[in-house]
Amino acid sequence: MASTASTAGLSPIQEIVELGGEVVVKGLSKQQFLKLAEHYPELLMEREKNGNICIMTPVKGGSGFRENTLSYYLTDWAIKQEQGMVFSPSTGFDLPDGSTKSPDVAWISKEKTEQLYTQQIEEKFISIIPDFIAELRSKSDQLKKLQKKVKETWIKNGVRLAWLIDPYEEKAYIYRADGSREVITGFDRQLSGEEVLPGFVLDLSKFRLLG
Repeated sequence: MASTASTAGLSPIQEIVELGGEVVVKGLSKQQFLKLAEHYPELLMEREKNGNICIMTPVKGGSGFRENTLSYYLTDWAIKQEQGMVFSPSTGFDLPDGSTKSPDVAWISKEKTEQLYTQQIEEKFISIIPDFIAELRSKSDQLKKLQKKVKETWIKNGVRLAWLIDPYEEKAYIYRADGSREVITGFDRQLSGEEVLPGFVLDLSKFRLLG
């Protein structure tokens, strides 16, 4: 547990997060959520469609490395192919069901990027549905809860292709807009971006545990 000195001067919410906890605030309106997010811009928050707010802890080293690795490869592909825009794990997306969520990486196709400028999203959450998202399981994540998030939140709200990468079981779950699902076992394999991310291939061996 962190010492009193290390958390001195923090708000109760910040202190709980610093100590490794997770805060759930129930029943906040969208406006209240926005105010909370503005008050604590350094914290990662998501809003469920029922108004519950989950304030999450920072990820540990291995998860942070894997998130950055995935973002790097996807961004490299998007820039070289001039294909859309990639967004970081701290980006909030306002979804049609009323929730506000942040995937570990998100990609919006070139066809939709013009909307990003017309909607003036510089200081707003994005209301355009990503074409592709990926979630990377961390040790504290419950697999079933994460699977439900991908299926019930991302795919149900219009994401065309979603990946859930689990380095602890060395499995990757592929979810598609047509409702089909595929499980890849073993990180000696590759994932294909299919028709959503044409030409993009991800080497799963890069996502093994660091030790």
